[in-house]
Amino acid sequence: MVIDLNADLGEGFGIWRLGDDLALLDIVTSANVACGFHAGDPVTIRRTCAAAVDRGVAIGAQVSYRDLAHFGRREMDMEPEELCAEVLYQLAAVDGIARAMGGRASYVKPHGALYNRICRDEVQAAAVIDAVADYDPSLPVLTLPGSVVHAVAAAEGVPTVSEAFADRAYTPAGMLVSRREPGAVIHDAAAVSARARRMAVEGSVTASDGSSVPVSARSICVHGDTPDAVRLARGVRDELLAAGVVLQAFA
Repeated sequence: MVIDLNADLGEGFGIWRLGDDLALLDIVTSANVACGFHAGDPVTIRRTCAAAVDRGVAIGAQVSYRDLAHFGRREMDMEPEELCAEVLYQLAAVDGIARAMGGRASYVKPHGALYNRICRDEVQAAAVIDAVADYDPSLPVLTLPGSVVHAVAAAEGVPTVSEAFADRAYTPAGMLVSRREPGAVIHDAAAVSARARRMAVEGSVTASDGSSVPVSARSICVHGDTPDAVRLARGVRDELLAAGVVLQAFA
């Protein structure tokens, strides 16, 4: 059993800091670095990439809608060309800074509302995949196991990697429960760790209605912006290692 442990990092902006990036980089194997559209700025991106390179943590570009005011968590109806160009812009920015720091962006993970939208919307999924294909078609895209992104990406020769969320509630259909719903984010450390173990070992998770949902995933995400994110991530890491799981970046 080999699993990647990823977290959203670099989500500060200007004088505002969100999460403990350095502590999380000592725990995870992959860092989804905010590209400046939902969070992050050039200095934050530079510092996060440099710290990830120092620790041997894989760097991913966490692309999003242009939505600083709402942290990229509002869906937007955009022309495909515009969305493609904005994703391409973000990917190029993070990869360029990562290379200057001695690393590179080795995968792409959409953020927030964009992530959820392209799980079901083939048009927006194609726009995101077009941007990745234009930049570097060898870059894998992180998405949910049941996402339409898999088929869209396969048609363009772009690889995909399935991921699961240890600290998010699931619907019976295998999608994430909307953050507008109570209980969408799980804060209990023991519950988060147990869910991660089950995802890695059994390939399943208990949905919001109590049913068992298959989640065949190569990577598990723990959000870096939640309270006690470091404690939750460390608990997940310890639980996976105790279960005999090998923690290794997929990219």
